[in-house]
Amino acid sequence: MSVLVSTLAAVNEPVALPMPPIVFGLIAAVVFIALGFVTWSYRDVANRHPSKSAKYASSHDVHGHADRTGADH
Repeated sequence: MSVLVSTLAAVNEPVALPMPPIVFGLIAAVVFIALGFVTWSYRDVANRHPSKSAKYASSHDVHGHADRTGADH
């Protein structure tokens, strides 16, 4: 029982953070904004070259299916 008491007494010592707590939140927000920008930058990539995508669609539609998501294969 004395081990439990000494462990609990040692736990009450405060841990010093290397930065204020708000800085951790700001770092996380900046990372999420950067990842969101990367995701946003890839919008509509398939439609940037419609002639290439049309050529690919016509040559790879071997089953005659309009839905090429692979869900029906």
